[in-house]
Amino acid sequence: MQTLAYGSWPSPIDAALAAAHDGRPEDVGFVGDEVWWTAPRPTEGGRRTLVRRHSDGTEEPVLPAPWNVRSRVIEYGGRPWAALMTDTGPLLVFVNFADQRLYAHEPGGAEPRPLTPLSPVGGGLRWVEPDLRPERGEVWCVLEEFTGDGPTDVRRVLAAVPLDGSAAEDRDAVRELTDDRHRFVTGPRVSPDGRRAAWLAWDHPRMPWDGTELLVADIGPEGTFRDARTVAGGPEESVAQVEWAPDGALLYASDRTGWWNLYRDGQPLCARDEEFGGPLWKLGQRWFAPLDSGLVAVVHGRGAAVLGILDPETGEVVDAVGPWTEFAGTLAAHGERSEMGVPPPGGSGRIVGVGAGPHRSYEVVELDTRTGRARAIGAAHEDAVDPAYYPEPQIRTFTGPDGRDIHAHVYPPHHPDCVAPDGERAPYVIWAHGGPTSRSPLVLDLEIAYFTSRGIGVAEVNYGGSTGHGREYRNRLREQWGVVDVEDCAAVALALADEGTADRERLAVRGGSAGGWTAAASLTTTDVYACGTVIYPILDLTGWGTGETHDFESQYLESLIGPYAEVPARYVERSPAEHADRVTAPFLLLQGLDDVICPPVQCERFLARMAGRGVPHAYLAFEGEGHGFRRAGTMVRALEAELSLYAQTFGLSPRGVPTLELTE
Repeated sequence: MQTLAYGSWPSPIDAALAAAHDGRPEDVGFVGDEVWWTAPRPTEGGRRTLVRRHSDGTEEPVLPAPWNVRSRVIEYGGRPWAALMTDTGPLLVFVNFADQRLYAHEPGGAEPRPLTPLSPVGGGLRWVEPDLRPERGEVWCVLEEFTGDGPTDVRRVLAAVPLDGSAAEDRDAVRELTDDRHRFVTGPRVSPDGRRAAWLAWDHPRMPWDGTELLVADIGPEGTFRDARTVAGGPEESVAQVEWAPDGALLYASDRTGWWNLYRDGQPLCARDEEFGGPLWKLGQRWFAPLDSGLVAVVHGRGAAVLGILDPETGEVVDAVGPWTEFAGTLAAHGERSEMGVPPPGGSGRIVGVGAGPHRSYEVVELDTRTGRARAIGAAHEDAVDPAYYPEPQIRTFTGPDGRDIHAHVYPPHHPDCVAPDGERAPYVIWAHGGPTSRSPLVLDLEIAYFTSRGIGVAEVNYGGSTGHGREYRNRLREQWGVVDVEDCAAVALALADEGTADRERLAVRGGSAGGWTAAASLTTTDVYACGTVIYPILDLTGWGTGETHDFESQYLESLIGPYAEVPARYVERSPAEHADRVTAPFLLLQGLDDVICPPVQCERFLARMAGRGVPHAYLAFEGEGHGFRRAGTMVRALEAELSLYAQTFGLSPRGVPTLELTE
């Protein structure tokens, strides 16, 4: 063992390695007996490809570069593809990111052909959650249509697109299944007998985790929706997902008790103080999938989400055995729907999801309910370095103001061959997650390992307002954004220092998006941190809440801060951009120039007010990047710059890291 100062430990985990392993598989589904999913390609311009796993276990990309399988509906997108197996092979329908058109493709055949037209108005026409209805010669999906140039000049409906390509140049050939009475809708779920459709809807100023409505309509012989009615949900009840059971019962996840639990035709299936659903940031997320046996595959937990099988008759859940302690909100069951929309008899009992653990990155996992065996079948985790360099996380609960619990994951510095000198306390970076209605999962993240393997600790704080701990915990942030999140992060940082884990003089704060807001607000309202990294943030609430962001979150602040018409002064009071004069700690600001969620003007306004104040800082803006960096080169530059900031501020000596130029 070598004795070296914290921050100077040699590490095989460089920024390029961390960038290459960024992102995860998503949008899993069965196509016949095959399993398909979308996967990130950071070295291919940050595109997402579609991967096909053949029955013999071999994998291949379905679409070569530059095809990018990703939707921009509500900007965060959602499920961008659907496919079914025909006599001649798979028929695929997908959304291409560059032009947002729906395309049809038969792998091994001709180039993809467009199914939907382009529109010159605003953000054009966008599509998500395609559902193939070959018996009608259509694909049903969510249509987002811009009606003007503004980000909120938009309508959303359920629509039917002809599979024959007749709508490729003709908007009028797209058949609308619903009117646009609701601002937001999810894709339709069609009952096994094909006679009913169910979907979710909500309206401003609610977000989907505040309250949604579950609607059911009859489907006429000509494929029209009739007599749409609300059967569950409301302003203070969030229905996160809806599906049909094979026998025609309606299954949905509702938080009417304070926790997202499952219901069958309105009756609880497994009443527990844990979550069987989550925040609907992307349309088409799935936390449960009905099996033809009557069982239900579920992703559930409290502060975590594991894969299990729920028996509706007994309410018992049997969890999959394996190294995966966290599953994403994407799930599929084999035989859920055949090519003609009718569940087949029998069934294989195969379930696929995307799971990870503290020492495993996200991978496609298959569970066989007949044998109970779970195994990784795609995007399989491979140790890029000796796992001895991975961090050893701790699940902690800290005490915050007023005695409230604060959930966190603490990753102490960890190295197989290095220790710090006796008496030296470790520098720590407090990570604030985005959302803010989200959480940090306890999974292997090489960005965290990049720091911990060099002797810098990380603490991920699931501050009040985070998901995974019930509605009451989520609601702590109502009208308290910039207060509770900041206080909770500071409480964790100071507790780590008080217990001797962290060096009180070498604490930093870091976050992206809503976490960038928390980081910036922490620098303007506390003296806890020696520096901070602020990534594609919200900095000016008034500007962001009055037209500078996209439609989906355009009224998010009504609940996070308060109604703007009633408390405009609060928007000014809490905005870091209004209090740039209070910032005394060095900081790094990272921004994508194509970001329409947290646009660059937010950073530019803040920097203008910092000019000439003598605070060391750096601003790195990246062309071609939006909200969330996707390109390997960007991620490498950003991560190395962040480490350099900490090195300069904390007096560290990391090896082989370019020096970030800080200006005043």
